[in-house]
Amino acid sequence: MAKGRREERDPKAIARRLALWGLWLFVAFWAVQGGEYGTTDLLRQRGRVQEARARVDSLERVVQGLRERKRLVESDPATQERIAREEFGMVREGELLYRFVDP
Repeated sequence: MAKGRREERDPKAIARRLALWGLWLFVAFWAVQGGEYGTTDLLRQRGRVQEARARVDSLERVVQGLRERKRLVESDPATQERIAREEFGMVREGELLYRFVDP
């Protein structure tokens, strides 16, 4: 037992033990953080995926709105009349169109 205790206090044994612990800590850190796809890279990618999904959802709502507008323009007479009046200045028979010009 005395020999074992002496080895524990031996500076070389302590240095070896510290080096071994340091090596294990480095290996554990490298396994979690290092390499091409480390933890921070994966977390960054998750953020990008969430941003992309939010953008896709937003664009899907825009597309749905445009499809609804297209349907109304193609089939709704009131919408067609409104566009004809607003965009092209068309009037019905008997109506007068007044245009005001800024001086």
